[in-house]
Amino acid sequence: MKLKQVFLSATAATFFFSNVALAASTSPVFMSPDWANNLCDAWNQSTDLTTGLAGGWVHNDGGKGYKTLKVADSVCTKSAPVELQIAFKDGKAICIYGGAIKGAAMDYGVDYSMWATTANWQNMGSPMTAMMFGRLNFQGPKWEAMSNMGPFGAFLHLVAQVPGSVDYCPPVGQGA
Repeated sequence: MKLKQVFLSATAATFFFSNVALAASTSPVFMSPDWANNLCDAWNQSTDLTTGLAGGWVHNDGGKGYKTLKVADSVCTKSAPVELQIAFKDGKAICIYGGAIKGAAMDYGVDYSMWATTANWQNMGSPMTAMMFGRLNFQGPKWEAMSNMGPFGAFLHLVAQVPGSVDYCPPVGQGA
């Protein structure tokens, strides 16, 4: 009887861990264009972002009709930065594009670049603390970001929640 229980436990563990490995291997590469597309979809499912940033933040777009958020892994040379474009649609701040950098010049009066190590992206914590201690680097309208710290924090945590494989570039650096 005990041998049968051990066998069943081992079988269940093997099934569980093989499914975890399968899920990880089917996730797009962290910070890849496919991953950014999934981040864009996740943005649109977050009321903290879609309604929380639907006021002045999303309208401060420099007249181009959208804001650009460029995110990057600061230590992994195998991953290029990706971008999200956020526009005002149907009364909400909606992500209209997530993918590879399109090449338009960044206007840091309205747009944002953020970069951190893989490990720090996965365990960001408070945005204010992350910036103070160098776990998150940031370029863009700082006062605007500080005025929207709740949604900004929700975005930083969303980065860690969107599944992405880091097997190609294991987390290193501060926070690892």
